[in-house]
Amino acid sequence: MTEPIRWGILGTGNIAHQFARGLADTADAELVAVGSRSIETANTFGDEFSIPRRHASYDELAADDGVDAVYVSTPHPFHKDNSILLLEHGKAVLCEKPFTINAGETKEVIDVARQRDIFLMEAMWTRYVPAVVRARELIAAGAIGDVRMVQADFGFRAGVNPEGRLFNPDLGGGALLDVGIYVTSLASMVLGPRPAEVVSTTQIGETGVDEQSAMLLKYPGGELAVLSCAVRTGTSVEARIFGTEGSILLHSPFFKCDALSVKRGGDEEHIDLPLEGNGYNYEAAEVGHCLRAGLKESDVMPLDETLALMELLDSIRAQWGLTYPME
Repeated sequence: MTEPIRWGILGTGNIAHQFARGLADTADAELVAVGSRSIETANTFGDEFSIPRRHASYDELAADDGVDAVYVSTPHPFHKDNSILLLEHGKAVLCEKPFTINAGETKEVIDVARQRDIFLMEAMWTRYVPAVVRARELIAAGAIGDVRMVQADFGFRAGVNPEGRLFNPDLGGGALLDVGIYVTSLASMVLGPRPAEVVSTTQIGETGVDEQSAMLLKYPGGELAVLSCAVRTGTSVEARIFGTEGSILLHSPFFKCDALSVKRGGDEEHIDLPLEGNGYNYEAAEVGHCLRAGLKESDVMPLDETLALMELLDSIRAQWGLTYPME
C-alpha cells in the first residue's frame, strides 16, 4: 500500500474522540468515515473532525469500500459483533480493549479473522508508546538482569452511576475489564501471557460490579506479578519491573508514560521520552505498518496473547464468582 491508510471509526463516544485526535498525528493515515447508530451523532462527530463520509449505521460503515481499517470504540459487550461485522466485510480491525467480554467471544472474533485472512489487533496502545518500547528494549538487552517481579496499579475514583459504563453489569462494568486489562497486559508483556498460579480478591460494589481488586500471579520460573485495579480508589498508577541487576520504573500514569527511570546498583538514569500527539497515534501507526507489510496481526500484541489475557481475566472473575448478565 502506497496511499494513506483510510480509517473509519465505529462509535462516537469519548474514546472515539481520543482516537480521532491521535489519527490526526499519524503519518500516512486519513480519517475518512464514521459509523454511528444515528445520522445525527455521525454528523456531529464528522463535523468535529472534518470526516467526509458519515454513516447512520454500523452496517453502512462496514460496507464502505473506501475504508481500509476500522477502529471499534463501542462498550465491551458490543466488541464481538461489531468486529465480526467488519471482518466479514473485509475490513482490517483495531478493537478497543478489553477485546471482548470473555475468552469465548475473543476466540470467535479471532477465528473469523484467521478464516478470512484479515488483519485484527487489540488496541492496547500502551505497548506502542516510546517509553514502554524502550523498557522492552532494555529488558531484552539484559539491562536489569533476569526479571523477577512486576508491580503495577491502575485505580481512579469515579462517581457511582448505576446506568453508566463503569458501574452497569449489562455493559461489562467494573475495574477489571476497564483498567485491570492494563496491569495484566503489562505483566503479560514482561513475564508472558500464561501464569502458572493466579490468586485474586475483590470488593463488589452496590451495583454488582468489581470496584477494586488485587491479583497475584506466579509464573513457571517463580516470577511474580503484583497487580491492582480500581474504579472507586485513586492509586499511584505506576509500574515497576524488578530484575536481578536493577529495576525500571514507568512513571505515572504508566499507561501513557513519557519517562522511565532505570536503577542499576547505586546509579539511576532518568530517560524522558515525550509523547508525540496524544499517544493513540502509535497504535494506529502499528496498524499501518502491519497492513503495508502484509501482516495479519501485530507481533507486539499478537492474537494468541490477546486470547490468553481474556482467559486470565475469566479465571480471575471465576475466583470471585462474578459473571455478566450476557454470559
